[in-house]
Amino acid sequence: MRATLHTMRLRLACLLSAACGLYAVHGPVHTQTQTQTPATLPASPQQAASLSDRLGAAIGAAVRAQMDAGAMPGAVVLIGNEEGVQFKQAYGWRASQPEREAMSTDTVFDLASLTKAVATTTAVMQLVERGRLKLDAPVARYWPAFAANGKRDITVAQLLAHTSGLRPDLDSNPPWTGYQTGLHKVIAEKPQTPPGTRMVYSDINFIVLGELVQRVSQLSLPDYAERHIFHPLGMRDTRFLPPAEMRQRIAPTELRGDGSMMRGTVHDPFAHRMGGWAGHAGLFGTADDLARFAHAMLHVAAGDAQPNRRQAQPARAYPLLRAETLNLMMQRQSPAEQSEWRGLGWSLDAPWSPQRETLPPLGLIGHTGYTGTGLWIDLLHKQYLIILSNRVHPRGLGDARPLRRQIQALLSATHPVTTASTLADRLPALQEQVAQASSPGVNVMALPAMNATNTTVMTGIDVLRSQHYSALTGQRLGLITNLSAVDSKGWRTLDRLSTAPGLQLRKVFTPEHGLNRDQEGQIASGTDAVSGLPLISLYGKQLRPTPDMLQGLDTLVFDMQDAGARFYTYISTMGEAMQAAAQAGLNFVVLDRPNPVIADRVSGPVLDADLRSFTAFAELPVQHGMTLGEIARWLRDDIRTRTGLEVKLQVIGMQGYKRPMRFEQTGLDWVPPSPNLRTPTTALLYPGVAWVEGANISVGRGTDKPFEWVGAPWVDADKLVEAMNADKLPGLTISMAHFTPASGPYQNQLCHGVQFRITQRDQFDAQLLGLSLTRQLRLQNPSFQIDKTLGMIGSRDTLARIKAGQSQEAIAQSWQDRLRDFMTRRATYLLY
Repeated sequence: MRATLHTMRLRLACLLSAACGLYAVHGPVHTQTQTQTPATLPASPQQAASLSDRLGAAIGAAVRAQMDAGAMPGAVVLIGNEEGVQFKQAYGWRASQPEREAMSTDTVFDLASLTKAVATTTAVMQLVERGRLKLDAPVARYWPAFAANGKRDITVAQLLAHTSGLRPDLDSNPPWTGYQTGLHKVIAEKPQTPPGTRMVYSDINFIVLGELVQRVSQLSLPDYAERHIFHPLGMRDTRFLPPAEMRQRIAPTELRGDGSMMRGTVHDPFAHRMGGWAGHAGLFGTADDLARFAHAMLHVAAGDAQPNRRQAQPARAYPLLRAETLNLMMQRQSPAEQSEWRGLGWSLDAPWSPQRETLPPLGLIGHTGYTGTGLWIDLLHKQYLIILSNRVHPRGLGDARPLRRQIQALLSATHPVTTASTLADRLPALQEQVAQASSPGVNVMALPAMNATNTTVMTGIDVLRSQHYSALTGQRLGLITNLSAVDSKGWRTLDRLSTAPGLQLRKVFTPEHGLNRDQEGQIASGTDAVSGLPLISLYGKQLRPTPDMLQGLDTLVFDMQDAGARFYTYISTMGEAMQAAAQAGLNFVVLDRPNPVIADRVSGPVLDADLRSFTAFAELPVQHGMTLGEIARWLRDDIRTRTGLEVKLQVIGMQGYKRPMRFEQTGLDWVPPSPNLRTPTTALLYPGVAWVEGANISVGRGTDKPFEWVGAPWVDADKLVEAMNADKLPGLTISMAHFTPASGPYQNQLCHGVQFRITQRDQFDAQLLGLSLTRQLRLQNPSFQIDKTLGMIGSRDTLARIKAGQSQEAIAQSWQDRLRDFMTRRATYLLY
């Protein structure tokens, strides 16, 4: 499947037979009025408005969800095509510590491994075009000392393709510093596998390539890149070792061990040791500058030597690379038996398309950076995507991968279906590899692409897709969903069903918090801009679909992430919709998802039958230990018993799911299902802390720590911490908290209370937390409105025992008889 060395030599010979040379100047760049920063490329107003209108809200929702989840403090997203910029927006914060600073589109980011693709690969391929380097030549031809320790046969191409056999990183111990010291350590390296036999992503490869640039051009990589890439393209904010005057706009990365913040200093430890840059890391830049680079690459792909010809002033041609060079770079070089496809200097993937997983991973080149950066160029559709974040700020704990997947999925939903033949016809250089990948016996669906995940669990939508949507084919569908329903590739279930062949998705219904799970209060109906489908609110005047809403449908599909607590209203929305479907004679299909608070844990008071409400739809304990698919099976029988209606239910179950799994063990992306249920840790606390939410107490809504902070102006924080600690709640630490919520019962008022931190998840019991919190608030202050907790607790007996001052142990013991009865019935509905 990969190009042979002989084929590479032939292509290279053809490439080098053309006239060589690099132009030193580029024409004037299009500018806009913006402080300190040149604008990006010109934009087509009609295209920009169209893409912004269609994807702007969905992209913003995806970014904000990941910010809520703690994946990043903020981000800049830019989308463009060969005509110019189509979409550009900054979100959130570029700094959260020591003080918050708003993100802006001109923020300068540590680009991390984008250095490899933008600077080093481009420099190397330019030098190949000039005949100064040869791809199939041994590295030792240019750097004789490199041959030591079995590296004599490693070629330049193998470094670019990460098939050299070298390790991912240099050793960091004993501590060392200095560029030359780093090179000596490279010389001491030994290949771990024979060159050309295995792809292993390696920073060492690009440290070597950066040194080769210097050896053959007589310019350091920073000087070469500035002279031959950045300056000609007008990339004025892109450089190694950024100067002090840029510091204010640079997004800080991580706290150092001494407590200072890294800002304008390269985050990568080996580039830092080598003086602030190397061939693998050290580049800083903006979204606008990367757009200039991507724009130039698109015009290389088109064979256009004058990408700025639309500008008013004449521009000298600056061919960043030749089309023949790019054609070679975007072909697979990694060994056929490995699933990850890589070209020369870039990762490979299929173009953005509704069925891109059915295509060979060819036609799109991309690269990401450890700090949370990414650049992708779709050479088929002539479109590029830039996502820049400092996900490592402030403590190195974020994750940019879910957002990358989700935005690429949204882009894919806007393109028409692409076939392998279309790919081969429009990108002739890939015809041979496309044909090989599409030959009989090759299962492209089984080939993980660049953005694939290592998921342990397949959710209902993943299973449905693997079955080619056979359960829904030919039916007119209504979908009840929100943003939390994404598949393992980052696609919204809404977009999967609206673009899948053979399906007829007609209407979309939304629950509390709306489609984008970020609203409070009643939700209005509207339209989903991505799909163009009507959005019908089930959390406004109507909580249940009416017959008119269901007109013209055969099946209702339900897919959302539940919270694992009885009072989370998505259970109620599902139950109401099941009843409406039964009345209308519709099928009801549930696409199952994990219970995020562990599905083998059942605890808390069981709901009194006469306390049913929209926050208490069925006689379940607070922690029911069931998935939504299992609850749907329970509700089917419950509805039959109460109303005589027969629900035509089908549950598309998960694969690989086990009841004791924590959400982090599933490998799935966490998308907060509602504004304040931000992380899996918050989800664990929620079933306990929410006991008191109906009373005159803040549970942290309107702060950065919802359900982790609880308090009120009248709470004595010292006494509450002492009392709750005396209850010896397992797996939990409790400390004082003082906070001012921006919403809720004490908006803009200073509250005193407690902060909860889970220390041992396997021991933590949210129901004991809820009980302790409610008891101690009652014991400490008679102004606590304990009667208003009944709707959440759901048991008059439990509330009476708390008011009577019974012990924690006695109250928890009082739940056991009803829990045993529930467990017996529950067992008949379990799927896993």
